[in-house]
Amino acid sequence: MSQQKSTNVVWHSATITREKRQELNDHRSAVLWFTGLSGSGKSTLAHAVEDELYKRQGRTFVLDGDNVRHGLCGDLGFSLEDRKENIRRVGEVAKLFTEAGVIVLTAFISPLREDRERVRNILPHGDFIEIYCAASLEVCEGRDVKGLYKKARAGQIPEFTGITSPYEEPVNPELVVNTGGDPLEVSLAHVMRLLEEREIIKAV
Repeated sequence: MSQQKSTNVVWHSATITREKRQELNDHRSAVLWFTGLSGSGKSTLAHAVEDELYKRQGRTFVLDGDNVRHGLCGDLGFSLEDRKENIRRVGEVAKLFTEAGVIVLTAFISPLREDRERVRNILPHGDFIEIYCAASLEVCEGRDVKGLYKKARAGQIPEFTGITSPYEEPVNPELVVNTGGDPLEVSLAHVMRLLEEREIIKAV
């Protein structure tokens, strides 16, 4: 699905560069890639980080798994190939956001390492920050905030990550947060500290 089919296209360089946009925003742009099982707290943490960045005058946008499938990826199902294409598209959109000088936060299960690495590799070095929302299957299934695990156990959802489809934990993520046990405030503090250490935002 990722094969280049467009022909006779020429890249047009903008007069306003990413560096100029970052200077205007007073922070660097980056992709914060939150990954983990369904119910691990990816979206909750991503939005909490965005709230904190907003308070600091940050330019941000959250790309959420469910929301993207209402439009950009509405034509995709949940087969392995469709999931790969879903993440590929999100990665390309995230890349555009970084060029706009925005800190983009993505909340996707993105179960396969190779798909996450593919996104990492299309971005300049240091732009992709993988944040593993670590929560056990038991914890996530116990939460079952969307009722999806119940449906998966009943056989109503085929290829459900963690039940009938694999989730590959990150091998060397930039950050691991214990969303299965720590309060949201603790995970939020870990993310903000990392952004300050990497000089994406200024320390307060």
